Amino acid sequence: MYDKELVAAILKQIEVALIKIQSRSANIHEAADFTNSPDGMEKLDGICMLFMAIGESVKNLDKITHGQLLSKYSEIDWLGVKGFRDIIAHHYFSIDAEQVYWIIKNKLEHIIVVVQKMIADL
Repeated sequence: MYDKELVAAILKQIEVALIKIQSRSANIHEAADFTNSPDGMEKLDGICMLFMAIGESVKNLDKITHGQLLSKYSEIDWLGVKGFRDIIAHHYFSIDAEQVYWIIKNKLEHIIVVVQKMIADL
């Protein structure tokens, strides 16, 4: 068994970070909105930092729960979440704004819903 209070706290941190990404990207309508201005690049940098923190927290959750929690929510590509963290951390200068934009527009909302369900299920 694992410490449910600790897991709930980590999930809440992940939820807050996801909602920050959603809020900070609200005025981003295409990947070029990140790359065409210094303000856009600052947004991209901040959002990537949040994605990196989320990926690290997901890795920690998997370790703390001995792989038991994330497997219950297989509708999310948790390996991809962790892998995206690794790309940001180890290949930062190769980050593709198109990929970040695609994740935000196509995956973010679903991940938020699942993380909120995970919190509720605890």
